[in-house]
Amino acid sequence: MTHNTQHASKTVIVHPLITTLLVMTLLCGGLVFADAHIEKTEEKAEENWIPLFNGKNLDGWIPKFTGYKLGENVGNTFRVEDGVLKVAYDQYKTFDNRFGHLFYRTPFSHYRLRVEYRFVGEQVAGGAGWAYRNSGMMLHCQDPNTMTKDQSFPVSIEAQLLGGDGRNKRPTLSVCTPGTHVVIDGKLDTRHCITSSSETFHGDQWVTAEVEVRGGDVIRHYANGKLVLEYHKPQLDESDADAKKLIKDGKTLLTGGYISLQAESHPCEFRRVEILLLE
Repeated sequence: MTHNTQHASKTVIVHPLITTLLVMTLLCGGLVFADAHIEKTEEKAEENWIPLFNGKNLDGWIPKFTGYKLGENVGNTFRVEDGVLKVAYDQYKTFDNRFGHLFYRTPFSHYRLRVEYRFVGEQVAGGAGWAYRNSGMMLHCQDPNTMTKDQSFPVSIEAQLLGGDGRNKRPTLSVCTPGTHVVIDGKLDTRHCITSSSETFHGDQWVTAEVEVRGGDVIRHYANGKLVLEYHKPQLDESDADAKKLIKDGKTLLTGGYISLQAESHPCEFRRVEILLLE
C-alpha cells in the first residue's frame, strides 16, 4: 500500500527546453493547418462556376440553323429531357446540311468554359462521314445576328468534340477554325483543323471538356482535366468572305465573342454547361 502511494505521487520533471519545443511544434502545426485551410477556402471561393444550362429548359440560348432564320429550332433538334440538353434527330428524314448552333445570349472574353458531353445513338441519314460523333464548343463567335441565312458555321474558334468509332484513334478537343486562324509555336497556322494530344473516348461515356480562354492571348483545351492543346492570338482570316465583313479598322485579333454548341448530324448530350469568369 505504502509502496503504491509513493509510486503514484512521483513527479515527472520535463526540461523547460523540451516544453518550449513541444509548444512551438503544436503552434507551427496549427499554423500550417490554418494556412492550408485558408488556401483551400480561398481557392474554393475563386471557383465561382456559373451554370449556363439550367437543366430545365433552353432559357438564355438561341438556335441558328443553315437556311433558317435566327431563333428557329428546326425539328426540335435542341431540347431538354431528363435534365440533359440534347441534340436529337428523331424528327429528321435526312440531314440536308442543316448545321445548327445553339448560342448563349452573352458574349465573353476571359473565362473557362466546361461541359460534360457524350455521343449516343446513330448518325442521321445524310450526315457527312467526318461529322460522325462530332460536335463542338464554338468560341469567340460572331454575333448570331450577323450570320447570313445560309451560313453553315459562325466565324469562330471551334474546340472540337469527337467520339471514337470503337477501333481507330480519334482524339477530342482539337481546334478547327471557320473563318479564323491561330498561332502555334510562334507561327501563324492556317490549317483548318489542328489535332490535340487527347486520348480517344469510345462508346457513350461522359467526357469533361474544358477550355481556358484569355481574350486574344491564349486558349487552352483540357480533356478530363488534362491539357491537350494550346494556341495563341486567335484572329480573323482576311481571305474568308464571312470573316472579312467582321474586320473593322484593319483589326483581325479576336478578343471576345459569343459561345455556341454544335449540331452536325450525330445525336449528343450535354449534362453540364458552366462558365468561370476570369479577370
